[in-house]
Amino acid sequence: MPDHPTEHRVLNPATEELIATVPATAPEEVDAAVRRAARAQTGWAATSAADRARLLRRFAATVDQHLEELAQSEVREAGHPVGNARWEAGNVRDLLEYAAGGAERLSGAQIPVPAGLDVTFHEPLGVIGVIAPWNFPMPIAGWATAPALAAGNAVLLKPAETTPLTALRLAELALEAGLPEGLFQVLPGAGPVTGAALVDHPGVAKIVFTGSTAVGKRIMARCADQVKRVTLELGGKSPNIVFADADLEKAAQAAPMSFLDNTGQDCCARSRILVQRTVHDRFLELLEPHIKAVTVGDPTDPATQMGPLISAAQRDRVRSYVPEDAPAAIRGSAPTGKGFWYPATVLAGLPEDDAAATEEIFGPVAVVLPFEDEADAVRLANATRYGLAGSLWTRDVGRALRVSRAVAAGNLSVNSHSAVRYWTPFGGFGESGLGRELGPGALAAFTETKNVFISTEE
Repeated sequence: MPDHPTEHRVLNPATEELIATVPATAPEEVDAAVRRAARAQTGWAATSAADRARLLRRFAATVDQHLEELAQSEVREAGHPVGNARWEAGNVRDLLEYAAGGAERLSGAQIPVPAGLDVTFHEPLGVIGVIAPWNFPMPIAGWATAPALAAGNAVLLKPAETTPLTALRLAELALEAGLPEGLFQVLPGAGPVTGAALVDHPGVAKIVFTGSTAVGKRIMARCADQVKRVTLELGGKSPNIVFADADLEKAAQAAPMSFLDNTGQDCCARSRILVQRTVHDRFLELLEPHIKAVTVGDPTDPATQMGPLISAAQRDRVRSYVPEDAPAAIRGSAPTGKGFWYPATVLAGLPEDDAAATEEIFGPVAVVLPFEDEADAVRLANATRYGLAGSLWTRDVGRALRVSRAVAAGNLSVNSHSAVRYWTPFGGFGESGLGRELGPGALAAFTETKNVFISTEE
C-alpha cells in the first residue's frame, strides 16, 4: 500500500456534499511532469515575445468564454459567494492579459562602459513550481502562473487538496487556447507529498508559495539546500487604524468586509481594529448595525456576502480563539445545519497580547483595541510578527503619510481597504513573506539577469 493518499475528496463547504474525487500526484509523477515541463519550456523560451503574448491573450480570451463555469466551480469547491467567484474568474483573465503585455515590454538595458558595449538580458529561469492555497484558488494561482509564462517559463501548479477543480480546468483551457503541451500542468496532491516533491526536485528553478508562515519557513529551508529561489506570501494580522478625526460612519461601514470578505480567510484581513480611545465606544456603536447587516448564507445566491468556512477543521480552529466567555462586543448571524458556518464576531476588552489579538485566526473574527495617540497607534500596529497589509482612516493628510511610512507593512490603504491590484506590487514585511508579486516588476521576478560585455577595441 502507498504511504501517501492516492486521491482527495472535494467537499462543498456550504452543504458538506462530496462533489469530486481527484487523484493525487505521486512523487514519481512529479518527476515525469518536471521532465515534460522542461522540454516544453525550451521551445517556449525560444518563442518570440510577440508570439508568447499572442498565445497568452488567446488563453485570456478562452478563460473569458468560461467565466461563469469557473465561477460556479469556485462556489462549489470553496464556498465563495457567487459574486466574489465571478470577480475571481475575471481576475485570472485580467492577469493573463496584463502579463501578455509584459512579455513584449520585458527588456534589458544598455549600460555605458569604456571600450565597449554592455547589455543585459532577462533570461527565463526554467520550470516554476507554484503551490497555491485554498482561500483564493483561482486568482492566487494566476498571480504566479501568468507572469511566469509570459517571461518564458513553464509552470507546475499544485493546488490545495480541498480546491483543485478550477486549477484543473484552467490547465484544460490553456491547451484549448493553444499553449504547448506540458508548459502548464496541474499536479493535485497533499503538500507533504506532492508539494514536497516539487520543492525538492532539482529541475524546478523556483518555488512560489502562498500559505501559512509555518509551512513557508519549511519550504524556504528546503529550497536553501539547492539555493533555489523562492517567493513567499504568508500570514497576516493586519491593522485597521481609526483616528478620532476620521469619517467614523464611513470607516464603520467599510470595516465589516475588511475582515469578513471570504469569511475572514484572507491573509490581508484587517482583523485588528485599532480605534482612538476618545471615539472607541462611538465607533463600536456605529459598527454593530453594519456587522449585523452582512448577508450570510447560500453562496449561490447573488445577495450573499459571506459564505461558509472551508472545512470543519478550519471552523474548529476559529472556535478555539473565541471561548464561550470571550468578551464579544458584536455577533452576527450564521445558518444552522449542514455546512461549515461561523458568525461574524467582534471581540473587545482583550489584552493586547491575547492570542486572538496577535495570531492569525483566518476566520470572521476581529479584535478591537483602543489607542491613545498617533505614536501609540503605530506601536500597536507594529506589535506583530506580520506585516502584510493595513488601513488607516484620517482626514489629516500629513498624519496619513507619517503613519503610512511608520507602519511596517507591504500594502497600506488610506481611507480604504483595497490591498490587491494586479497593476501594483504585493508582498509583506517580516513573517508575512519574501519577495513581491503583481505589478510592473512581476515578470522580472521569474528571470535571471545576464550581463554581456562586447569589446569595441581594435
